[in-house]
Amino acid sequence: MRQKAEKESQPEGEEERPKQYSWDQREKVDPKDFMFSGLKDETVGRLPGKVAGQQFLIQDCENCNIYIFDHSATVTIDDCTNCVIFLGPVKGSVFFRNCRDCKCALACQQFRVRDCRKLEVFLCCATQPIIESSTHIKFGCFQWYYPELAFQFKDAGLSIFNNTWSNIHDFTPVSGELNWSLLPEDAVVEDHVPLPTTEELKAIRLSTEASKSIVPVSRGQRQKNSDESCLVVLFAGDYTIANARKLIDEMVGKGFFLVQTKEVSMKAEDAQRVFREKAPDFLPLLNKGPVIALEFNGDGAVEGCQLIVNEIFNGTKMFVSESKETAPGDVDSFYNFADIQMGI
Repeated sequence: MRQKAEKESQPEGEEERPKQYSWDQREKVDPKDFMFSGLKDETVGRLPGKVAGQQFLIQDCENCNIYIFDHSATVTIDDCTNCVIFLGPVKGSVFFRNCRDCKCALACQQFRVRDCRKLEVFLCCATQPIIESSTHIKFGCFQWYYPELAFQFKDAGLSIFNNTWSNIHDFTPVSGELNWSLLPEDAVVEDHVPLPTTEELKAIRLSTEASKSIVPVSRGQRQKNSDESCLVVLFAGDYTIANARKLIDEMVGKGFFLVQTKEVSMKAEDAQRVFREKAPDFLPLLNKGPVIALEFNGDGAVEGCQLIVNEIFNGTKMFVSESKETAPGDVDSFYNFADIQMGI
């Protein structure tokens, strides 16, 4: 009756306005803004804020330099040849198909390569990278910096400490051959993925120095230089990330190697298994949030780490391996638990 009365009260000849819904107010998305297709001999890119979590497609490009300096939902790269590709943090998957002779740097939740050959990838990946029906794929650890990158990792829901870049699974192994390998440890990122040269993209303050990298540069599954490793676990707090970075800088500066890092939530039973008799000291801290674990390697790593923690982080609660005899068990216990929890 109300609708009828409202209709009768409208002036004659005036049409009823269509209803407005919240989804009608959204800015229309043009798929062409989130795609590079059929390009040849070009340098193209997207500045921070221009992708803002959308899906992106790169296809049929040849001899191109492509830079996405923003976070995205998923990225698919199809049928590209002899391209340089940089991708900011990707919340979901990055999928290369039918590509060859490409050099890339990227961060993502899932990484997959199928029917590709001769790719070089500086990678940060939260889960185990997968290759399939592909050959001559080489991997290195992601190392990159620009001012917006740390916030883009957060927007993509990725942790800079969860990086399994060297833990590759090959779905189609060939007996007696290896379809993938690791790039030399001293590989210079810019020799593989050069910085952009266009005026628009040069305006971003970029660096590929390991010391500035948003993602800590780890050795991954390379052969360890020493039989001695040390586990450090930092508990959630206001300065946890800053403390982890500072500790990495101090240890690397003293000649030790960062092997791997993890950020993961722990339960009481996990703490009992990893921290053993020291578990009661740390149980109240587990409710504050995820812990950050670091593994360092090198002769004297345990003593060196204990000295740095006592000198610089005095008063900050951390778990540090007590001796080089107990350290291997600490490392194995923590990372076995963490990998199970993360499904690796």
